[in-house]
Amino acid sequence: MKEPRNHAKVGYSMIVVSASLAVIGLLALAIGGDVLFADNMQRENTLHFNECKQNDFKTDGCEKYWDRINNDISGIYVDLDK
Repeated sequence: MKEPRNHAKVGYSMIVVSASLAVIGLLALAIGGDVLFADNMQRENTLHFNECKQNDFKTDGCEKYWDRINNDISGIYVDLDK
């Protein structure tokens, strides 16, 4: 006869899966009214980056981009007064 513990492990796994699906469902309900939630976030971030780029990354809030610029990959070179 098989060990009854295997049934318990499967049962716990099913509980975890159902809990994760419930969390996904609650998240969908929370942002369900705004179907372009991620798109709007990306547009706002792009707009902020372009504003920082126009001001040479020296205005408040643009410090988070300092570690990503002044290299060959980004192609953006500015003088930063650290």
